[in-house]
Amino acid sequence: MSSLGGDWRAEIDGIDAAIVDGYQSGFPVEERPFRTVGVELGISEGEALSRVERLYERGVFRRFGAVLNPPVIGSSTLAAIRSPEESFAEHAEIVNGYRQVNHNYRRDHEWNMWFVVTASTRERRDEILAEIEERTGCAVLDLPMLTDYYIDLEFPVVNDDRFARESVSETEVSATRISEDAAGDLSELDADLLLEIQAGFPLTATPYRDVAAAIGADAEEVLEAIERLLSEGCIKRIGCVVNHVVTGFDANCMVVWDVPDDELDDRGIAVGSLPYVTLCYHRPRRPELEWEYNLFTMIHGREEAAVDEKIDELAGEHLPYDHERLYSTATLKQTGARYEGLVGQ
Repeated sequence: MSSLGGDWRAEIDGIDAAIVDGYQSGFPVEERPFRTVGVELGISEGEALSRVERLYERGVFRRFGAVLNPPVIGSSTLAAIRSPEESFAEHAEIVNGYRQVNHNYRRDHEWNMWFVVTASTRERRDEILAEIEERTGCAVLDLPMLTDYYIDLEFPVVNDDRFARESVSETEVSATRISEDAAGDLSELDADLLLEIQAGFPLTATPYRDVAAAIGADAEEVLEAIERLLSEGCIKRIGCVVNHVVTGFDANCMVVWDVPDDELDDRGIAVGSLPYVTLCYHRPRRPELEWEYNLFTMIHGREEAAVDEKIDELAGEHLPYDHERLYSTATLKQTGARYEGLVGQ
């Protein structure tokens, strides 16, 4: 896959823009989805498919398919280590060597390597964290999500916005508790299907039929299962997953806040409703590791100055508490959630 240079927006037309901003979710769940997309855009089925293929090859899309919901399917956590500079590359190789690590970023902070571990069970997740701690010799900061206030990286990118959703007035939020031992009640078909699609759908005119053939199921069974998994929250959305860094939203900052526990839900819901806040969730404090923060927010932007302005607004108007800004300075790994097995483990 190639990456874009210069002003990538000047190299796409209105139909490409409609695909990029209009099909990050809600992609048709039917036998020939690109036929429906073509009808909606006034182009042929073949052209709709070829345009998505081209946008993928150019790096605008990271993948095409389902965005899974790890806390519902299995067990997931955000973790970090303090890696000495002389060992950083070695430690990154160790962490990235686990297929269950689907995101890993270098951040400008004492805790400088932040990664997400997603596994089929809490036991396997914790086993991986223990192995990483032993192999790197670094204490692991384990921060599972406890409450989801707002998580949505779907936002328009074919624009001149300085930060994500600059033109949007408000988003809908709710406080959703997350159990560390949560696991989807998956049938064998559901499990096989999720394992097959975790890296994306095949870019073909009949992606669902091809997925069905790969797992030895009927296409109609797969279509029904995907609709059910969407309704149950195991799949968050289906569409073209945008590469925000490639499309210019490369100034992303994770801000951590020390919010009084009795104000956490009210503050989390209020802040999550702000359109420029792309992620907002509660994670545990770890005082034994001198980590006193319990609310996490993320802001994506094209300009670091614009992101800082919005953080200043958060601190001044919504979260008047101690906080730290952890800018991402390098992407060490970025994939969809990956599982080894989901039934009988």
